[in-house]
Amino acid sequence: MTATHQAPEYPMARAAGCPFDPPPKLRELQEEAPLTKVDVFGQTAWMVTRYDDQRRLIGDPRISSDIYKPGYPAGNRILPRQDDDTGIGFILMDDPDHARMRRMVTAPFMIKRVEAMRPQVQQIVDDLIDELLAGPKPVDLVQAFALPIPSLVICQLLGVPYEDHDFFQKNSSILLRTSASIEERTKARGNIGGYLNDLMGDKIANPKDDLLSGLAERVTAGELTRKDAAGIGVLLLIAGHETTANMIALGTLALLEHPDQLAKLRDTDDPKLISSAVEELLRYLTITHQGRRRAILEDIEFDGQILKAGEGVIFPNDIANRDPEMFPDPDTLDVTRDARRHIAFGFGVHQCLGQPLARMELQVVYGTLYRRIPTLRRAVELDDVPFKHDGGVYGVYSLPVTW
Repeated sequence: MTATHQAPEYPMARAAGCPFDPPPKLRELQEEAPLTKVDVFGQTAWMVTRYDDQRRLIGDPRISSDIYKPGYPAGNRILPRQDDDTGIGFILMDDPDHARMRRMVTAPFMIKRVEAMRPQVQQIVDDLIDELLAGPKPVDLVQAFALPIPSLVICQLLGVPYEDHDFFQKNSSILLRTSASIEERTKARGNIGGYLNDLMGDKIANPKDDLLSGLAERVTAGELTRKDAAGIGVLLLIAGHETTANMIALGTLALLEHPDQLAKLRDTDDPKLISSAVEELLRYLTITHQGRRRAILEDIEFDGQILKAGEGVIFPNDIANRDPEMFPDPDTLDVTRDARRHIAFGFGVHQCLGQPLARMELQVVYGTLYRRIPTLRRAVELDDVPFKHDGGVYGVYSLPVTW
């Protein structure tokens, strides 16, 4: 049922004292108005809150991922087009262009290729833990551990110099921060896009055995423009470190707040339980917590309503992953739960390309950190932990820990 009164604002704020839970208003809407209209960034858009409804609708070909289509629910947050802009790859494209570009970088993220990287990731994690144990306490787990792991991994995979990590981490953080101004975000996009464009030029001139060099070969062969290749690099670089870094730190904090679940993970070497814990933490936290956005291209009849062409639709997957019809007792963190059908990585043709890599990294981290530092604990009160309420990807800005 759609609201007959003025559309309420899209609920983004999490309740005080519940940093891991979706906004309470989302639960209310899921129960009482699972398909309704909300106001977001000054425009009205449909919002779909139930798990099954999201799965049914998000893959509909009459819905577009193109941020520049009429009705796309980003309001004044849309960055202006620029002729020299590399963009952020295929994530905001529709097929066939989306599928064509995505296929060019699928192979390195296939499960067999990712599993071959596991010993390398294990070594990175072990080395960083050695540094933690040898260094001073307390320490910020974000800067000393959570950020370096995925940054090192994605840099090695792409062929990006890790010594530039401060630059791309700073600019990607600004680009993803909803509180940053259009001017700040536009500048950050230009900075990181220009960096990848220059790096692509280096790869074209001197290719090596890395993913960006593979894209450079396609540029040379005329299969891809240099700008599009750089845009794909921007997407993979940002997504490859921001999301996993946030999951490492936020997942650790969630486990510290649920010591019974932490104990199950700390005291096991069973890869099935570790894998189960990763899926449950992905479901429970769902760090892309401001909803996947789409624009409606053609009228769609759905749940007794007409979703009209030119309107927007939002899929807040954090509340879909807390749908009791799909996950009984959904607000309980249970690392033994079978949570594999969560949609933290999205659903359909636009689901996250890098999910096998993210899963593997998280399995290594969650299966190693708490076993090697069994007395790990917060070094500050929970209320003093700075959460990313203003981020497109949820997490913590810092997490002081000791042991």
